[in-house]
Amino acid sequence: MREGARLRLDYSAHSLWSVDRMIGAIRQEGAPIAALEAVLRGFGAYAGEVIVRQAGGEWWATGGDHWVRTPDGRLWDPFDEARRCYTADGSLRLLCRDAVRGTGRP
Repeated sequence: MREGARLRLDYSAHSLWSVDRMIGAIRQEGAPIAALEAVLRGFGAYAGEVIVRQAGGEWWATGGDHWVRTPDGRLWDPFDEARRCYTADGSLRLLCRDAVRGTGRP
């Protein structure tokens, strides 16, 4: 995705702004969400790793589901947020901001 879309994905919180915009551009093309599940899952995994690195979190899994757990014990679902972003009801950038905010990190 990074090469084809020319996204700068450097695991910074700022890079999620580009991911949100890319998801919005895909949404404008009108593709059904079911056809994009793998792409959205990839964007969610990337966002989760950004949160892990920025907030000092860790990946947490149970029953086949994966979340990010921040040091304050909160669980974040970047995969669901990527799907919500596609329906114009979410933002990976804002999810990261909220996750990092509770950790005392800038």
